[in-house]
Amino acid sequence: MSSPSTPVGDLAFVVRTMARTAVDNEKAFGDLDAVAGDGDFGYSLARGFEIVLADWDALAADSPAEFLKKVALVISKRVGGTSGPLWGTAFLRASGAVKDRPELDAADAVAMLRAAAEGIKARGKSDLGDKTLLDALIPMTDALEQRLADGGPGAGAAELARLAAATARTAADATTSMQARRGRQSYTGERSIGSPDPGAVAVAVMAERVAAEWDAHD
Repeated sequence: MSSPSTPVGDLAFVVRTMARTAVDNEKAFGDLDAVAGDGDFGYSLARGFEIVLADWDALAADSPAEFLKKVALVISKRVGGTSGPLWGTAFLRASGAVKDRPELDAADAVAMLRAAAEGIKARGKSDLGDKTLLDALIPMTDALEQRLADGGPGAGAAELARLAAATARTAADATTSMQARRGRQSYTGERSIGSPDPGAVAVAVMAERVAAEWDAHD
């Protein structure tokens, strides 16, 4: 399985790692969703990202934006339920955030994550505190942005990946005490309290795997 062309090297690693994580954790994510939802989150996410992996060579692109746009199209078409539009929008908005960038740096990563979060907000009519994947994605993005503002341009990519993973995990765990206000889990009212949000957990697990495998990739 070859990687897309050089300008998207690190980005391709991140996306492929996300895809593998979704496939490998299909049952775990599904079981978590079944606590207060309909249990199809793991299945839906895995089926879409399976196609990303199967069609990997066809995703090769000359720019990060084009690569992300291709991934967005696959996700939008092949992920079922509400996850498809949300995750597809996230990739599409990330693409738009770097449309003029031939190569990416840490600031671009923050811009992509921020654009993805804003896209999910708009598409899902949700926000921080609604017990969705935003409750991991936004704190993770905020932490990276703050690190860069504090002098992070000198930080290595592996350090930033570890920061993203740790922040996302803490934030995902914090959704356990929340009551869901969007999605299928919101229909269960207070029964949604007591288990973490599956989408937030997925973001954390993906970020943790990226961090764990970054040095080997690098």
